[in-house]
Amino acid sequence: MFDALRHSLIAIAIVTLLEFLVIARILLRPHRDPASRIAWIAVVGAIPLIGMVAYLLLGEANIGGTRVKRLDGVLKRIAQIPGAAAAEAGSGLASVHPHWRHLFELGHSISGFGPVEGNRPQLMADSTATIDAMVVDIDAARDHVHLLFYIWLPDNNGRKVVEALKRAAARGVRCRAMVDDLGSRSMVRSEHWPAMRATGVQVATGLPIGHLLLRPFHGRIDLRNHRKIVVVDDRITYCGSQNCADPEFLVKAKFAPWVDAVVRFEGPIARQNQILFASDWMTYVDTDQDELLALLARPLPEPMPGGVTAQVVGTGPTVRFSAMPEMFETLLFAARRDVVITTPYFVPNDALLSALCTTAYRGIDTTLVLPARNDSWIVGAASRSYYAELLAAGVKILEYEGGLLHTKSVTLDGEISLIGSANMDRRSFDLNYENNILFHDKALTATMRERQQQYIARSHPVTREMVAAWPLSRRLWNNLIATLGPVL
Repeated sequence: MFDALRHSLIAIAIVTLLEFLVIARILLRPHRDPASRIAWIAVVGAIPLIGMVAYLLLGEANIGGTRVKRLDGVLKRIAQIPGAAAAEAGSGLASVHPHWRHLFELGHSISGFGPVEGNRPQLMADSTATIDAMVVDIDAARDHVHLLFYIWLPDNNGRKVVEALKRAAARGVRCRAMVDDLGSRSMVRSEHWPAMRATGVQVATGLPIGHLLLRPFHGRIDLRNHRKIVVVDDRITYCGSQNCADPEFLVKAKFAPWVDAVVRFEGPIARQNQILFASDWMTYVDTDQDELLALLARPLPEPMPGGVTAQVVGTGPTVRFSAMPEMFETLLFAARRDVVITTPYFVPNDALLSALCTTAYRGIDTTLVLPARNDSWIVGAASRSYYAELLAAGVKILEYEGGLLHTKSVTLDGEISLIGSANMDRRSFDLNYENNILFHDKALTATMRERQQQYIARSHPVTREMVAAWPLSRRLWNNLIATLGPVL
């Protein structure tokens, strides 16, 4: 009996010691807001063993020390290249109206890219038109094609790109294709992945999952590369929300179609996306690094006459903490007349929620368009927990009925737009690698606003009366899910 009691006391002492060590780590971890610290301490205190394991698996945005060192080394090598330095310095700040310059200065502070002039843009008509345009560009490529997708499915559109890459590689074009190991696992495991490799397409996976039991020792398992980058011959690039897949998105067909927006750019902005791609590729692939560095050393692509001023904003867990919410908040505070936002996943932090409300309170026409049916029930519930506060401030909320609105866009005052892969949720803020392009152009922003108006036309407005009529059980559920946000 006494032996059992002694063993129990020893076990309790060990668990308590481990509990204190984990809590100390939670308190000492940099860049964690107080609500998140409190939430994790509560979880560890309430369910010690499960809570400690959960924190070690999901509590820290860590891609692993080895990868961080490799990425730092890659970025230092790239920074020494004149061609990369010229792309990062930019040439377009003087062309930006003084009222908007601070937006591009903030973007420069995040990922080191300055605004560049002379880019010819085209907003793609729809998802299939985007893939078809990519295939045309790949078929016309003479030197290289670089692709990076979070999700690449072996469906109709996915296979179109596979075949285009194989054709390009067969005629001597250097093709590199990289995907996120989790998001594109169906493509990586399909017959198309080795078939591309066999024809000369270089393929690679970013943030590989590896062995599930050993993976936590090499960094958090759910940190993902959410970027969508296409670069052709160093002068054409695409940026937007679309993965390489059919709009029917068969892995989640009941929410289809996926409704995306992508802009094709031709001009020097392609080099900035090229640098993002190269940094991701060189972090995971040891071969042909000198070839990529030589490519970045080439003179910048020539500016297109009358082109727009644009800037790549790349974020991720190894970039400055809170960079993406800072970008969104600064855009909101810069608005003087109106701002329209579309995003599929809306789980703001306190600062972004306050910025949205403040924007509406100061008389700015503020519109937020979200999907009526979300493929993530967690995000859908959490998003609606913020409706009452936003509506009380005067924010217009609309829910899109034509499928899953997947477009991530911000337009303001008919002059400035942001388009890319980043959502307004904590995953995009803290856990995902994202790429976006900020541009200053009235014509292109007007085109973007027309697309947003098409979304609005297929949406129903959410009113304060509708939210007030929700049953108590629904409000409790939404708020409970939102409370878990700081733990994620």
